[in-house]
Amino acid sequence: MFLLFSCVQNVKGEHSATVGTVVIDDSVKVARTLFPMERQEVKKPLLGIDRLHLFVDSLAGKRIAVVGNQTSMVKGVHLVDTLLTLKLNVVKVFSPEHGFRGDVDAGEKVLHSIDEKTGIPLVSLYGNNKKPSAQQLEDVDIVIYDIQDVGVRFYTFISTLHYVMEACAENNKQVVVLDRPNPNGHYVDGPILEKEHKSFVGMHPVPIVYGMTIGEYAMMINGEGWLNNGVHCNLWVIPCKNYKHKLMYTLPVAPSPNLRTDGAIALYPSLCLFEATTVSIGRGTDMPFEVFGHPRFPKTNFSFTPIPTPGAKTPPQMNKLCNGYHLSHSKRSYEINLNYLIEARDLLGDSAVFIDQNGFFNRLAGTTTLKEQLYKGWSAKEIRETWKPGLEAFMITRKKYLLYE
Repeated sequence: MFLLFSCVQNVKGEHSATVGTVVIDDSVKVARTLFPMERQEVKKPLLGIDRLHLFVDSLAGKRIAVVGNQTSMVKGVHLVDTLLTLKLNVVKVFSPEHGFRGDVDAGEKVLHSIDEKTGIPLVSLYGNNKKPSAQQLEDVDIVIYDIQDVGVRFYTFISTLHYVMEACAENNKQVVVLDRPNPNGHYVDGPILEKEHKSFVGMHPVPIVYGMTIGEYAMMINGEGWLNNGVHCNLWVIPCKNYKHKLMYTLPVAPSPNLRTDGAIALYPSLCLFEATTVSIGRGTDMPFEVFGHPRFPKTNFSFTPIPTPGAKTPPQMNKLCNGYHLSHSKRSYEINLNYLIEARDLLGDSAVFIDQNGFFNRLAGTTTLKEQLYKGWSAKEIRETWKPGLEAFMITRKKYLLYE
């Protein structure tokens, strides 16, 4: 067990100068430390990784595994390199979808390998090995999770988080989550995932946009008993400081190969549903998740032709001229925009919009209802009305785990 600090609040709700830990329940601890140097107003949020001083002394003598990728950076240096510089024992790295360096296509196999820079083994948590095995955790005392999330249910890093927590709970290993701002953390929207559509692109009964940081989400996974057989992970969250959910936050590193800009990240919850259709959302161009189009759309004043590129080796509608729409003016979203899907439905006029394999559209949506509503010609307003009861119930659950205003 780590020994962090005790946190005291006075009658006005102000923290004292002592350093401390707030115990959420018997298995979850959240470091809430106020050193004198942190009392000053800092406009830029401090991330969990910026606050290694909260727990780094307790890592001495521990065998450490890192769950990370190209976003796991502190002051321009990767977390793994930082830990090694501090003479800590990093025994392996677990790499998620897109790989440790974030250069693998969506859905492409991530292989076990050795990191060329450090010589540390890289263990893939994508493909057939989504959950660390007992054998892979034998030589590990503690797992540090530090991956930038974008706050969307089908962004698979939260599924990786689930499996890491579950494996560590089953094998009595500790998990530390270094929290990060959520660029879509200012709103909650979408249908709630139904259990019959549970998959790696949606494991929990949450809406498409859940408005929580990765640390808050980890606490919810634990607190709601979503791990296998209701096991609880020995979870520690190192929170951000100077962060609020409404804060606009530009990610310093692209979180995945095709989410390169603020606009793409904002549009991702709306456009990713097209991934289960024949409509292109710009993979294979320099504008992924900022456009959508199709060869059968009527000619517009904007067109693009997807070609093989790094991160999109076989993009949808490859080498075909797509007429469509450029949406890069969208810098921040406050709801899922269903009008893009409805426009595509109306322009194509048949099932070509929703050709998918093995119910992929329903797995992304988390429900069969959305597809049925689109086929029946429902409007965005009518569809959104059906989401309200689920969203209201989720907001009650979500509130229990929020660390930030």
